[in-house]
Amino acid sequence: MIRLATQDDAPALQGSLAQAFHDDPVASWSLPSERRRPAQLGRFYRERLRTLVPDEMVFCDDERRGAALWTAPDRWQIGFAELARMRIATRRTPLFLVGAHHVDSAHPGEPHYYLNVLGVSPEAQGTGLGTRLIAPMLERCDREGVPAYLESSKERNLVFYERHGFRVTGEVMMPRGGPKLWLMWRAPH
Repeated sequence: MIRLATQDDAPALQGSLAQAFHDDPVASWSLPSERRRPAQLGRFYRERLRTLVPDEMVFCDDERRGAALWTAPDRWQIGFAELARMRIATRRTPLFLVGAHHVDSAHPGEPHYYLNVLGVSPEAQGTGLGTRLIAPMLERCDREGVPAYLESSKERNLVFYERHGFRVTGEVMMPRGGPKLWLMWRAPH
């Protein structure tokens, strides 16, 4: 069962998302300590959920094994206060912020729903949960005639998103040998 997430779901979801993104290229590059990364990712997702759950565009499964965090067309940027609450600082933070600025600069200006995060805990990957998590908002995009946008940091996920109508529109490299992100756009069907 896929449903809107509530703040009561947030503690379990931040753990599932931290597990899902532990090996993510951007997370591994920007949070180089294997030991500290789970807690750092947990704080990141705690604050993202705290900000986005009230907008009623965060979906999860009843077991809280994964979540899709969407934003409205005018809410896609992470504010300074939210970043400060995350309390994440590593030797790569300055480079990450430069890269994040490049990613933000490439963000489309046309109104769209933004898939900020789609994550499924490792034991539930490959079960179709990701497809079920993004379905409600893709249906809304189609019903309202509004495009969708995302950035993918894993090349192997491009095929998954392409199956759902997204197309690669560009690439952004994180600075100084950092990973690549693929920019993906989906026109409403």
